[in-house]
Amino acid sequence: MSVNRSQAPAYHIPEQIDLTPPEYRNLANGIPLYYMPSPNILAVKVEVIFPVHYSEIILKNPLLPSFMLHMLLEGTSDLKSEALDDFFDFHGSEVEVVSGYERQGLSLLTTQKHLKEVLPVFRTLFTAAEFPEKSLVKKKSQKKLSISIQKEQTSARANQLIRSSLFGKDHPFGFQATADDVDAISRKDLQDYYKNGFLSKPQLFVTGNLSDSDLVSLGEYFEDLPLIPEKIDFFPISQTRQSRQIEKKADALQSSIRIGKWMVPMSHPDYMALSVFNTLLGGYFGSRLIKNIREEKGYTYGINSFLGSLNGSNYWIVAADVKGGHGEEVIQEVYKEILRLKQDPVPDEEIEIIRNYLAGNLLANFSSPFDLMSHFQRVHFEGLDFSFYARQLAFIKSFEEKDLVIMADKYFDSEGMQEVITGMI
Repeated sequence: MSVNRSQAPAYHIPEQIDLTPPEYRNLANGIPLYYMPSPNILAVKVEVIFPVHYSEIILKNPLLPSFMLHMLLEGTSDLKSEALDDFFDFHGSEVEVVSGYERQGLSLLTTQKHLKEVLPVFRTLFTAAEFPEKSLVKKKSQKKLSISIQKEQTSARANQLIRSSLFGKDHPFGFQATADDVDAISRKDLQDYYKNGFLSKPQLFVTGNLSDSDLVSLGEYFEDLPLIPEKIDFFPISQTRQSRQIEKKADALQSSIRIGKWMVPMSHPDYMALSVFNTLLGGYFGSRLIKNIREEKGYTYGINSFLGSLNGSNYWIVAADVKGGHGEEVIQEVYKEILRLKQDPVPDEEIEIIRNYLAGNLLANFSSPFDLMSHFQRVHFEGLDFSFYARQLAFIKSFEEKDLVIMADKYFDSEGMQEVITGMI
């Protein structure tokens, strides 16, 4: 049978998505281990993730967890920094820092062949780090330089300001680091946090083609970690009023704008429709904001909107770096596009484009076992499971324009909206 290459093959959205969750085990010390098999793939990934506990010392200086993590590879009691690097390189392995506001830890990417040789050394990073003073001085110098550079970058500065607008300057997520905060970090602080604040309530995520005995052996390296008691942190976020922050930079050639507002968590019944509405507005390269502000007005190379989450506190943000002096105009155009979506019918063709884009994008997220584990973590840390993605696909296949209008009316008014403009005003 001949193939007509002048016509694209028919596009079909699957009826459902079936995802097999990772295997769950519980180690002797209570650490949960989640294992995702990867048949015929020789790579193995081991991720050890801890929640960030905001003790008194961290509240005084939220830079401490990140500094501690990045110092773990600067040497242990057995191997100095260069020896550690050489060891992992020789065994075709990489160790990466997992550092965020909510979670922290280390990930190891290695091979089946070298797993048994590498695991004991990887484990010492959690128990035998030395934090050499010479390396700390270098890290502090690098961080101060980074802070100085970011302060001059309108985009980085706008990100800082929108976080402080949403969370508040006194909240650890709204913290704005200074050179003085870097100078305040001492080797003793790192050692104290490493011993008394780090090893609490870890979770282990493993992806690879491993046998049952392999998993048992792997678990043995972590089931005797000297864990500290679990701690509970709660930082209430006060309701934010509509506000605007403007920070002028005399030598800036562009303006960075941010618009942000609190939204509902992934577990909320409205989240699916909110996600679709966000995509239509600014969540992909054919969005309303791209067409208006990039293609029609030429104010920016790119503008996007997204839904984010920090410790279950979900927010919506629009971000763009625009031609200097047009920040105010771009903000007003964002509001105009939201109003248009409230008042004007969305063409059926545009609805189908969004539907196909979202379905294809969702399904592409699960092309490998490593992708599966990454997206398992995304819902797992929100208290959800793989059924979230099945519900998401079902909603994508069935949503109507009225669902999006309801979201626009319900969530996108001016109350609580935060605005930031930095750079050329």
